[in-house]
Amino acid sequence: MSVFTHESMTNHHADGLLSQVSETLHVWWDRYERRRELAQWSDRDLHDIGVSRSDVAFETEKPFWRA
Repeated sequence: MSVFTHESMTNHHADGLLSQVSETLHVWWDRYERRRELAQWSDRDLHDIGVSRSDVAFETEKPFWRA
Protein backbone atom coordinates (compact mmCIF):
# COMPACT_ATOMS: atom_id res chain seq x y z
CA MET A 1 0.00 0.00 0.00
CA SER A 2 1.37 3.42 -0.97
CA VAL A 3 1.75 6.11 1.67
CA PHE A 4 1.38 8.79 -0.99
CA THR A 5 -2.18 9.80 -1.58
CA HIS A 6 -3.52 12.25 -4.08
CA GLU A 7 -3.87 14.81 -1.26
CA SER A 8 -0.25 14.45 -0.17
CA MET A 9 0.97 14.86 -3.75
CA THR A 10 -1.01 18.07 -4.32
CA ASN A 11 0.93 21.33 -4.47
CA HIS A 12 -0.56 23.28 -1.59
CA HIS A 13 1.52 26.34 -2.50
CA ALA A 14 -0.16 26.92 -5.85
CA ASP A 15 -2.83 29.22 -4.41
CA GLY A 16 -0.20 31.19 -2.52
CA LEU A 17 1.97 31.50 -5.60
CA LEU A 18 -0.95 32.62 -7.74
CA SER A 19 -1.87 35.18 -5.10
CA GLN A 20 1.71 36.51 -5.01
CA VAL A 21 1.87 36.79 -8.79
CA SER A 22 -1.49 38.55 -8.85
CA GLU A 23 -0.38 41.00 -6.15
CA THR A 24 2.89 41.73 -7.97
CA LEU A 25 1.06 42.42 -11.23
CA HIS A 26 -1.35 44.70 -9.37
CA VAL A 27 1.55 46.66 -7.80
CA TRP A 28 3.28 47.01 -11.17
CA TRP A 29 0.09 48.25 -12.86
CA ASP A 30 -0.57 50.69 -10.01
CA ARG A 31 2.98 52.09 -10.32
CA TYR A 32 2.59 52.49 -14.07
CA GLU A 33 -0.72 54.32 -13.67
CA ARG A 34 0.50 56.62 -10.88
CA ARG A 35 3.64 57.59 -12.77
CA ARG A 36 1.65 58.25 -15.91
CA GLU A 37 -0.73 60.47 -13.95
CA LEU A 38 2.14 62.30 -12.22
CA ALA A 39 3.68 63.14 -15.59
CA GLN A 40 0.49 65.02 -16.49
CA TRP A 41 0.41 67.25 -13.41
CA SER A 42 0.85 70.98 -13.89
CA ASP A 43 3.86 72.85 -12.54
CA ARG A 44 1.59 74.49 -9.98
CA ASP A 45 0.31 71.12 -8.73
CA LEU A 46 3.87 69.87 -8.42
CA HIS A 47 4.91 73.03 -6.59
CA ASP A 48 2.04 72.53 -4.12
CA ILE A 49 3.41 69.11 -3.13
CA GLY A 50 7.06 70.18 -3.25
CA VAL A 51 8.09 68.15 -6.29
CA SER A 52 10.13 69.53 -9.16
CA ARG A 53 9.74 68.69 -12.84
CA SER A 54 13.14 66.93 -12.68
CA ASP A 55 11.85 64.78 -9.78
CA VAL A 56 8.92 63.80 -11.97
CA ALA A 57 11.21 62.97 -14.88
CA PHE A 58 13.38 60.81 -12.61
CA GLU A 59 10.32 58.94 -11.31
CA THR A 60 8.52 58.50 -14.62
CA GLU A 61 11.61 57.18 -16.40
CA LYS A 62 11.85 54.22 -14.02
CA PRO A 63 10.58 50.89 -15.32
CA PHE A 64 7.32 49.76 -13.75
CA TRP A 65 9.00 46.99 -11.76
CA ARG A 66 11.26 49.41 -9.86
CA ALA A 67 9.89 51.02 -6.73
